[in-house]
Amino acid sequence: GSIWVFKDPLKAPNEEFCTVGVQTEAGVVDTCWVSDRGILVASDSGAVELWEVSESEALMMNKFCKYEHDDIVTKVSVLSGKTHAVSGSLDCRFVPLASLSHSRSVTYVASCPSNESLFLSCGQVKKNASNVELICLLLLFVARTEDGIVGIKNLQNETDSIQTSKVHTRAVSGLEFSSHSTPLLASVSEDCTVAVVDMDLSKVFQDQSHKDFVRSVSWSPLNSAVISTAGWDHQVLHHTISKETALNAAED
Repeated sequence: GSIWVFKDPLKAPNEEFCTVGVQTEAGVVDTCWVSDRGILVASDSGAVELWEVSESEALMMNKFCKYEHDDIVTKVSVLSGKTHAVSGSLDCRFVPLASLSHSRSVTYVASCPSNESLFLSCGQVKKNASNVELICLLLLFVARTEDGIVGIKNLQNETDSIQTSKVHTRAVSGLEFSSHSTPLLASVSEDCTVAVVDMDLSKVFQDQSHKDFVRSVSWSPLNSAVISTAGWDHQVLHHTISKETALNAAED
């Protein structure tokens, strides 16, 4: 595997514009920023690694490598305090809570942006072997399934059932909230599409430019109207969600 850092995300994945990078011994499954220079890495070797970009930006240094899992690490997420993180793995565990809390593979963990001690974890459901992913935004969480369904649940009202919509025709492989005051939710799927929905799960954007499974999505920290997606077609694409779209979603 490898980690590439770009000062200008729009230049990815063109190697000529890579600021710094490193070849890793094992495959990279997931990454997340810990600080301005620190990157937490989930490895298919079962390790969680911390890499840091040097001040000169000439190289990347491995700060630690911890083998906390007995199988592929599927997800890493940093808690809001930036001093703790949680990881999930196919070994049915999430760390730092080392108890066997799931009966099947832990496929996703997500930290709450407003509470440094709160996170969600999820795993495969034994009943139908469907894959459910959770991500948390304040007192909302969203879930995705293998058959293209996206769901939203408001934790403030325990009596409300989860709201669902079939946004995609195949498995949903990634979800990400925007930073808008009234958030939008971006999703990517094995049906090769990118979609953005509002909190009523009404679709406000869709793109079919990818030619193979789309595996990850991220909102730009510099421009709240831009999302970047990566797929098995070796493309990193950047999509602009118009200001009118965001405003209309907020008004609705």
